[in-house]
Amino acid sequence: MKKLLSVIGCMMALSASAQPASAQIDSAQLMKDVQTLSADKMEGRKTGTKGNRMAQFYLLDRLKETGLEQFYNTYQQSFFFNSRGSRIMGTNLYGYIKGEVDSFIVISAHYDHVGTKAQPSGGDSIYNGADDNASGVAGLLAIAKYFKAHPPRYSLIFAAFDAEEMGLQGAKDFSARLPVPAASMLMNINMDMISHNDKRELYVCGTYHYPQLKPYITAAAAKSAILLPMGHDKPEDAGQDWTGQSDHHVFHLRKIPFLYFGVEDHPDYHKVTDEFSRINPSFFYQAVLSILDVVKAVNERP
Repeated sequence: MKKLLSVIGCMMALSASAQPASAQIDSAQLMKDVQTLSADKMEGRKTGTKGNRMAQFYLLDRLKETGLEQFYNTYQQSFFFNSRGSRIMGTNLYGYIKGEVDSFIVISAHYDHVGTKAQPSGGDSIYNGADDNASGVAGLLAIAKYFKAHPPRYSLIFAAFDAEEMGLQGAKDFSARLPVPAASMLMNINMDMISHNDKRELYVCGTYHYPQLKPYITAAAAKSAILLPMGHDKPEDAGQDWTGQSDHHVFHLRKIPFLYFGVEDHPDYHKVTDEFSRINPSFFYQAVLSILDVVKAVNERP
């Protein structure tokens, strides 16, 4: 608790002194969401487990608090898929904020992680996934809160996908059963690992495929306190081409433009050490502000 209070204190000071009041990102809530989702009691949030269901309950409460509208009178959409001979149920969580125009931007982040694994040393076996991807979900909730208070031009769908770690299963099901016509979807903004980078770099993937989106990144980068390099999206990048490596890929397959925000792999990636105490609070806060600025820029242009 002392660690959380210390981090929150620093974040609140940063929010008050370094950022314009119009940013309206609740830094204390941002950090609370990450810590809660990456706590041991969530057991690594693996799809189909008790811990994953606990994360769902927490997120359902947060979606209600934020005041998102529901599709089909619910925030939940369950789906089934096969994995290693087992039939598994996953659950996507999403809602929306109606804009002035019935065209939609999908803002997404996956909330599942890899669960628990036996360790050769016999030590901690819970993969809490603070950066991957409690951070992206916390950012999603913060951006949703902003736009609930500042109605957008375009309608915004906020989607927390399940089973990303098991082959983008939640995003695939969402794509197969879209809540709105595909033709009305303008773009996807996906967040996956946005809180842990010592070089203060948040990469933006997607502008190689959709160069018309570059001005939004350039505008946000000009006033950002962190770096927003564009890349990791060219075929010649080989294994470092992130085009197919997270939920934005299913939108790309439908020719819906995307921007993917994420950090490069760090020593805690998919390790038991990806803990709340290991994220970079200042960088994380600035990352969410920068992504918010991109969404605001898109909404300011017809």
